Amino acid sequence: MFGGSAERGKLLSSDNSRKLVSALEEAYRGAKYYLDFSTSVDLLAAAILSAQTRDEVVNAITPLLFKKFRTAKDYAGSNLDELLKYVNRVSFAGNKANNIIAAFKIIDDKYNGRVPDKKDQLVELPGIGEKTANTILINAYGIVIGIPVDTWVIKLSYRMGLSLNKDPDKIEQDLMGKVDRRYWHNFAYVLKAHGKKICGTVPACSKCTVNKICPRNGVTRSV
Repeated sequence: MFGGSAERGKLLSSDNSRKLVSALEEAYRGAKYYLDFSTSVDLLAAAILSAQTRDEVVNAITPLLFKKFRTAKDYAGSNLDELLKYVNRVSFAGNKANNIIAAFKIIDDKYNGRVPDKKDQLVELPGIGEKTANTILINAYGIVIGIPVDTWVIKLSYRMGLSLNKDPDKIEQDLMGKVDRRYWHNFAYVLKAHGKKICGTVPACSKCTVNKICPRNGVTRSV
């Protein structure tokens, strides 16, 4: 996946990884999950809707959605046309709406309407992958067994030398070996906050709290 040593980039040592992670956690102490929800049912629906869609769009549509659909049975008993009235602003709305209905039908039938708290059960639901399963476990149940790997995590883990992999599962394993377990629950949100504030397409390296540690893999231009 990487052509040569220059492309592969530099992997941080364990010691520098710890320093980098601690500095970021300190800088973004308030970082938390970015979608609004009140219940595990809300969270599962919002998480499915969020794929390839801006958080602001999802948070703008979910108040009315959550008011209409409160339980797994509410979603399971709906149909595509009805649900699309509430979610048509997100990307791939039809596919996501179908996944939400199908997932909640399984939850209603198989789990008595309760969103599962086991990863293997969650990933069997339509529209739920490893990242979303970790997200639900962490934010709905406080169960931390992994690190959600989203676009920001993939991008910044490589740029900062925490992982040279591109496969999300391998990145998660790399991070679990380098990030102190006490930070697993929010490290993805710390990276997202840092990406939005400092480490975007053209990173502001001169303002970065970890600029003396970060190897800046793949960075060709910074400010």
